[in-house]
Amino acid sequence: MSLNKKSFDPGAAAPLDGIRVVDLSRLVAGNAVTSQLADFGAEVLKIEDPVKGDPLRAWQTDGVSVHWKLYARNKKSVALNLRDQRASDVLHDLIAASEVLVENFRPGTLEKMGLSPTVLHARNPRLVIVRVSGWGQDGPYRDRPGFGTLVESVSGYASRTGFADREPVLPPTALADMVAGLYGAFAVMVALRQVEVEGGKGQVIDLPLLDPLFSFIATEAPIYKLTQQIRPRTGSRSETTSPRNVFRTKDGRYIGISASIQAMSERLFRAIGREDMIGHPRFHNNTERLKNVEDTEAPIIEFIASRTLEENMAAFSAAEVTAAPVYDIDQFLADPHVREREIVVDVPDAHLGEITMHNIIPRLSRTPGRLRTPAPAIGEHTAEILGQFGITLDTLEDWAKDGAVGLPKE
Repeated sequence: MSLNKKSFDPGAAAPLDGIRVVDLSRLVAGNAVTSQLADFGAEVLKIEDPVKGDPLRAWQTDGVSVHWKLYARNKKSVALNLRDQRASDVLHDLIAASEVLVENFRPGTLEKMGLSPTVLHARNPRLVIVRVSGWGQDGPYRDRPGFGTLVESVSGYASRTGFADREPVLPPTALADMVAGLYGAFAVMVALRQVEVEGGKGQVIDLPLLDPLFSFIATEAPIYKLTQQIRPRTGSRSETTSPRNVFRTKDGRYIGISASIQAMSERLFRAIGREDMIGHPRFHNNTERLKNVEDTEAPIIEFIASRTLEENMAAFSAAEVTAAPVYDIDQFLADPHVREREIVVDVPDAHLGEITMHNIIPRLSRTPGRLRTPAPAIGEHTAEILGQFGITLDTLEDWAKDGAVGLPKE
């Protein structure tokens, strides 16, 4: 299958041109923050170990660092061994000449490196500092390891996912990291706006993984306080509307249905030939349908199970019922809507020829983000960036022999 092609455009203008970001983070959350900024034009300097690079490079599929290629697009790699004083001094200079710093060390590590916010702001008052961690910069858990899996467990998210008679389910993706990344990118833009408004005053953004993920299930807290009940897992059902579930078709496919307003429920009942349910006291409104969810779903299950996916979708589309097929990734990529909107694109890749990745999100009408450059090799931009500080290539080559910096391999 061939997707729409999209070449990189190194010279493309973007709305965050002129914003320099020093990215000291590793793995997903910090990279998610800076990938959003990079997609919209920020110059993101990815500070990496000269030998191993970002640990995200080690997440490989069939020998390909897929995660790195996606999260590091539009970024520049500067390879510094921060244990070497020369590299450490260069890092100080880079941060002083930047608008944003992103780090995800354990709380207190930045201070041990001589890079506390107080020190950094003394030299660069405009600096926005994003401090990514599992649990936050304070509190009794601040020093604990902060992987997303732990946060997805503690936050209550896993407890609410899955079926009541089975174990809690962790998400198959780095959900906590991605959610924090989106909040973090938004927070950076708020802080940069304040720099403009307040005449150059930067600030620190405390960005744990825990708080953003909890916001996804935030209604759990007031509901518990009101009822003093811990709600059980409900699978694909909703606790606020009915009918809402995933239903199996005759040909073994699945359809997702959400009749979240009264008019939609009535359309659904008519579509399956059960108009009698509309006025029935057990099904006539959402409150009663939730009380009688098994009986509400029974005729829907029967209707869908007796028809193929195509037949079901034809019936529901004709009745304007909110139903959609449950796709696997191959079906998503083949969908005409996905293809026409170029939600997923093939872009050039030096090793693979091309690689498939998601397009820029979100879409701005006047100042859109751009795919400008592919994910860099370790140290690919070391000479370019450090040359701006008067460090010659000869000097860098000498430093590279000592392991202080990394330069791209020939």
